[in-house]
Amino acid sequence: MIYAIGDIHGQKAMLDRALILIAADGGAAAPLIFLGDYTDRGPDSHGVIDTLIAGRDAGLDWTFIKGNHDRMFLRFVEEGVIHDAGIKSGLSWLNPRLGGDTTLASYGIVPAAPASFIKDDQRRESLVSYPTAEGDLSLQELVAFARDRVPEAHRQFLATAPLMHEAEGHLFVHAGIRPGVALTDQTEDDLIWIRDGWLDNGDDHGMMVVHGHTALDAPEHLCNRIDLDGGAGYGRPLVPAVLDNGEWFTLSDTGRVPLRPKG
Repeated sequence: MIYAIGDIHGQKAMLDRALILIAADGGAAAPLIFLGDYTDRGPDSHGVIDTLIAGRDAGLDWTFIKGNHDRMFLRFVEEGVIHDAGIKSGLSWLNPRLGGDTTLASYGIVPAAPASFIKDDQRRESLVSYPTAEGDLSLQELVAFARDRVPEAHRQFLATAPLMHEAEGHLFVHAGIRPGVALTDQTEDDLIWIRDGWLDNGDDHGMMVVHGHTALDAPEHLCNRIDLDGGAGYGRPLVPAVLDNGEWFTLSDTGRVPLRPKG
């Protein structure tokens, strides 16, 4: 058996419940693959990463795929970068729509009022002021606070997460793959960001691709791929799934629910 969990987005309480459901299904010691986006939007990204590291350090067979939000968070702390080429709107990672503000709050950098932005010459958000209980912070000051308060263990956890994982004829990845491109030639940007040319592609990819990134109302089996992002980042339930003898199921309080191909 292999278990999988889609985008968590700082929802520590939902993660705890998902792990309880997996244990109740008999999978406490089974392989478990997390599909990325551990941070942003939800209230406790810090607690989520603590939980994942604790499971890893306890010797559990857990695999952690890197998501686009995880990369944005790490780049902010390490490099002071607030933009990603994958965000076409020009919004910064600090914008509440992206959720970087809630991630920083979980590390004790709590906003006291909405941040102030202006548009730069590329029509991207540029931070003017980030009000906190400790004062109105510039971008440089905010990055310094983050570097001081985000533990090195958390930064290393995100930095070392792989982009994909193969097991039992399945490929586990955050966003998806570029159809027709060999796995060895896939780019990081596609693996953590892709939607165009992927979501509408019906090709057989040689293995079932299990991913998150594109939020749905609930996990879906799309015949050549399985999307496990049920929208926890937007307050919907975090639904774990299990692959058992070639069949997929989601887990609920009442047990397994078959996850059958649509159509």
